[in-house]
Amino acid sequence: MARSDSAASFCKGALRHRRDPPLDSNPVSATSPSVPDTRTIDVLDHGFVRLDEAMASDLSVVNAARVSFARRKEEMDDSDRGLIRFLLRERHGTPFEHNAFRFHIRAPIFVVREWMRHRVGSFNEFSMRYARASDDFYVPEADDVRTQVGKPGSYSFEPVEPDLAEKARQELQAVYEAAFAAYERLVEQGVARELARAVMPVGAYTEFYWTVNARSLMNFVSLRAAETAQREIRRYAEACERFLAEEMPITYEAFVGADRTPP
Repeated sequence: MARSDSAASFCKGALRHRRDPPLDSNPVSATSPSVPDTRTIDVLDHGFVRLDEAMASDLSVVNAARVSFARRKEEMDDSDRGLIRFLLRERHGTPFEHNAFRFHIRAPIFVVREWMRHRVGSFNEFSMRYARASDDFYVPEADDVRTQVGKPGSYSFEPVEPDLAEKARQELQAVYEAAFAAYERLVEQGVARELARAVMPVGAYTEFYWTVNARSLMNFVSLRAAETAQREIRRYAEACERFLAEEMPITYEAFVGADRTPP
């Protein structure tokens, strides 16, 4: 089944190859993995979203819905496209749960803490209790350094002057370097990693696996790719959305047609 034009245009150029970095001398540190790169989208300065595996298709939605009538199909047709639009529009959500996306994600800790508020999937995260922390930290591009305007619940964010943007980047880098130096000193002196990690800022990178079904993924995307979401997690949500559009183009087209309201 050919994908829809809207999904195809969204996905065009979405996946770009990344060259695998050399393995760290410590095999249990939070470094970018040595994995096939064809399903990875780079995000921020040291992060990525990688689709590790997917058991997901538009046909799975159709068959989950049609089992109510003891029917099963091997191929999609136009009536099935209409069925998916109906299910999404009327918010009949359970047929969208019979599939799975398994993502491998590398992101700053403050992004991951927002992400894990979505208790609609399964998470396994890298542990600084057991393994050496990474020395990768999030430093925003100058254009992403912004000021906060307004009241809680109705903030807007405006760019700052170039001098302030560069100063903020330098301040962050200095804090990161000092924190990581303290972490390494404590570990080298015999302090347990589970305690030494307390000095690490929330701008440090971590990584995790996230398994989620299409219904929950649409819910995540509707909230975290919205204009009101924090810019950094928006970029991760947009990467996840590209994989949804690629794997389930008819479902994605219906999702967009329903004003991005999840079922």
